[in-house]
Amino acid sequence: MEFFCYHRDRRGSSALRDELLEEHWSYMDRYAEQMIARGPTFADDGDTPTGSVHIVDLPDPAAARAFAFDEPGYQAGVYRDVQLRRWRNLLGRTMWDFPGGRDGGNRYLVLGLGIGAGELAGPADRDELIAYGPLLSDDGATWIGTAVLLRASDPDEARAVLDPAVYAEVEVHSWAFGGRQ
Repeated sequence: MEFFCYHRDRRGSSALRDELLEEHWSYMDRYAEQMIARGPTFADDGDTPTGSVHIVDLPDPAAARAFAFDEPGYQAGVYRDVQLRRWRNLLGRTMWDFPGGRDGGNRYLVLGLGIGAGELAGPADRDELIAYGPLLSDDGATWIGTAVLLRASDPDEARAVLDPAVYAEVEVHSWAFGGRQ
């Protein structure tokens, strides 16, 4: 089962986040074989962390909750909240398989919270998609939105990957490939 996990930073927690970086990486290293994508999100300045995205393949919802809530930054209070949702990998690859590579261009996380029937087919042009899939209910049966990691020239181009008529809200966050360099 694939899960989308987005830890959103608590305002003013950057120093604590930095202090726990090695613990965070060591924790995530334990999930290296299950990881589909990972990386931090940033404020508009491009430097201030605002969250941490992990898309991971785990055996069941209990394992996903343990993954999300046992994370050292969460335990220490770095994050204000966690979005944890079932997810389906429509590209069938990991971020490390992205043909565009790890560097070059702007990267974004785009989250669309649905209001109707799911947009599961996705955009026709998938060349710039790093990860793409539906956010699902806990039982995996109901579409509730979409999560996309992609390369785009700017936030507006990133936002355009989702049809605004299908979503109550679309969020765009600067994102970078995560993990050890």
